[in-house]
Amino acid sequence: MNARKADGPQPRTARSLKAQQKRDEILHIAMDAFATRGYNNASLAEIADRAGVTQAGVLHYFRSKTLLLTSVLELRDKTDIEQLGDKRPRGLAYLRHLVDTARHNAEREGIVRLYAVLSAESTTDSHPAQQYFRDRYASLRSQVEAALAEAYELGETRADLNIGDAANAVIAVMDGLQIQWLLAPEAVDMAASTERVISALLAELTDERS
Repeated sequence: MNARKADGPQPRTARSLKAQQKRDEILHIAMDAFATRGYNNASLAEIADRAGVTQAGVLHYFRSKTLLLTSVLELRDKTDIEQLGDKRPRGLAYLRHLVDTARHNAEREGIVRLYAVLSAESTTDSHPAQQYFRDRYASLRSQVEAALAEAYELGETRADLNIGDAANAVIAVMDGLQIQWLLAPEAVDMAASTERVISALLAELTDERS
């Protein structure tokens, strides 16, 4: 999914290497703070203290806490885009690719926690990331539905498939596994569990029974 561009003011662009390094440091500290404490409980004072600057120093780069949150979410999206590469797999290959995504997520606990915490928190009234997650889930559903439609065009699936229900189920499984894994990583193998669900779905989609 492409990063959603924020409306309104944009972060200031650092003009020197040192300034860019400090900006990146603040961004990663904010990512950790939001992932650990949530947006509402993480304070600019805490982020500034960990970065070794004043609150005014943080605001020099990001102008507001909301803009800092937007920048953190864009950094998360950039990481996902770099993982996927230039091209999305087509058809059922996309569903199999999701197993690799789950495996990769098990190696980046901070980003998984950020997503889990903020996506749940965004359901509250007036949360600044609410529209971001509405758009993100809409995009995820669209991507899975597009892959399933491609699978039908390629002759990989049955014609009577309800792709909307299938897309919702895939996303729900992956998000649910992330929460379980964060709470008990020793008890949850996200890649193996995702593969089991995807394999069952593929069997249904292709009328195969193992």
